[in-house]
Amino acid sequence: MNQNDTGIDKTLGKSMAKWGALGAVIAIPVPFIGPIIGAAAGAGYAYYKGKKRV
Repeated sequence: MNQNDTGIDKTLGKSMAKWGALGAVIAIPVPFIGPIIGAAAGAGYAYYKGKKRV
């Protein structure tokens, strides 16, 4: 892994954390989904968006 890959991974990690937190907050009032699945969905969206850019 070279230096460029590490920078992309850090950016992707920050994006996944941000979207995961947002997904958890949005899913709190929805009792059937819950914050854990909302966070996973948000992080998955960020991963898809990040890998699509690369």
